[in-house]
Amino acid sequence: MSENICLDVQDLKMHFKLKSGLFSKAKTLKAVDGVSFSIGQGETMGLVGESGCGKTTVGRSILRLYEATGGKIIFQGTDITHYSDAQMQPFRKKMQMIFQDPYTSLDPRKNIGDIIAEPMWALKLYEGKDRQDRVRELISMVGLKPDHINRYPHEFSGGQRQRIGIARALAAEPEFIVCDEPISALDVSIQAQVINILEELQERFGFTYLFISHDLSMVRHISSRVGVMYMGNLVEYAPVNELYEHMLHPYTRSLLSAVPVADPIQARKQQRIVLEGDVPSPIDPGPGCPFASRCPMAKSVCSQEKPLLRNVNDKHQVACHLYDK
Repeated sequence: MSENICLDVQDLKMHFKLKSGLFSKAKTLKAVDGVSFSIGQGETMGLVGESGCGKTTVGRSILRLYEATGGKIIFQGTDITHYSDAQMQPFRKKMQMIFQDPYTSLDPRKNIGDIIAEPMWALKLYEGKDRQDRVRELISMVGLKPDHINRYPHEFSGGQRQRIGIARALAAEPEFIVCDEPISALDVSIQAQVINILEELQERFGFTYLFISHDLSMVRHISSRVGVMYMGNLVEYAPVNELYEHMLHPYTRSLLSAVPVADPIQARKQQRIVLEGDVPSPIDPGPGCPFASRCPMAKSVCSQEKPLLRNVNDKHQVACHLYDK
């Protein structure tokens, strides 16, 4: 972990109030329920888990697109958790997001030049010819051609549209970028190209990434640390090699057992862990561990008491009663 902490998330909670029915009380959906982690300056943290586990909600809450229910979001030493829109304005420039769907995140009525220039206009960066030159520079930086500037999103492939999304995020000259599954909608060959662009930009400008994905092999490639989420909770957190070589939580083991192996001999040796049981509702998960109903190693305490994320060693944290001291 870098000595300079870019982002420190402490016990982050994001609960959504659901509308009550005629004969029922209002309920609360706990999308994120007490997540804590930190990212060093210039590092990449991978956040993995099944669809619906709360990964994207964490990213949006950090950027203050959602008003967090509880916890703290400390960015470069400043607690921005409850900042007003006016107070957040200087931080909007430093914190940006690359969205999952490269098509719906781009305005179909605007050409690429206007889409990339929009953050500069909103944040009052560059003017006139300088702004136009900056747009061309960004287009070139992500591997597109100068004559693309007057084209519209529907004229591009999925990979090209994601490059445009990256250029738009860079237009604000950020220091921290949330990459919300930026390769999930792309072909495998195009995924590698986008990852290479992100890595080159990080090496060149020192960006800090929160890389959200369900692709565990790609997360291992790009990340320095990895957090595993399940039902709005962080269940394991460790440096990337430590996590992949010494996975502790039963859920992490089941996830990694599903990663495809290119070597057919190794693939035959790999034991697939198939989870059984019902996924609990995030509206009423109960008092115990949210993974208890599917865990093949669950004990009686697992259904009664929610485990806390605790240190197993200096590098590795896990939320599991199997490792209670």
